Amino acid sequence: MNSLAPPPPRLVIEIVFDFVCPWCYLGVKRLFFLLARRRGLDAELNWRPFLLNPDMPRNGMARADYMIRKFGAEDRARRLYASIAELGATEGIEFNFSAIRRTPSSVDAHRLVREAARMGMADRLVARIFAAHFVEGQDIGSHAVLAMLAGQAGMDERAAMEFLETGEGAEFVHAENLHAHRLGINGVPCFLVDGEHAIAGAQEGEVLERLIDLALSTGRER
Repeated sequence: MNSLAPPPPRLVIEIVFDFVCPWCYLGVKRLFFLLARRRGLDAELNWRPFLLNPDMPRNGMARADYMIRKFGAEDRARRLYASIAELGATEGIEFNFSAIRRTPSSVDAHRLVREAARMGMADRLVARIFAAHFVEGQDIGSHAVLAMLAGQAGMDERAAMEFLETGEGAEFVHAENLHAHRLGINGVPCFLVDGEHAIAGAQEGEVLERLIDLALSTGRER
């Protein structure tokens, strides 16, 4: 090992996202692929909550009712989801929208990610929750499901359940959602690199890579 070698570039990447957004899953998956390929980067991911459905009941609602309310008709939603599924397949995501029976509130999932971040386990938990919702059709609004997923991500399942039952962090999630809107973020995902370089949407990996390289070059000039 060369002790004189410079340390790897360090970046802070903030991801404003919601777990019920398939575009967020796609964008996050692309980011993970990029970071796996650019192993020389030292990237810290900060997960920032956004609520696409801030008025969603905490126990969620039937998927069919949600699609009619949001899209006007189930057929329109299915056409949109079919196109997203095609894009997901190219990134290794097996979207299974038909398996989703309830559209959940994502407040508790965001709360749990914040708790996981304290233990350095947020990235794994985010990936696990996304897959549980969009691939497996699990109800990620359920405390029992979330605690189980936390256990699979390396957390203590019982402690996760106890945390979820406290309700701690709900105000933080709503405050973060409001803050995002005040910043002009009205759609997700949104990626912010080193607090200066931002881009919205489920961008291709090449676009995210250019944003990261821009942040790196700007950082060297400072």
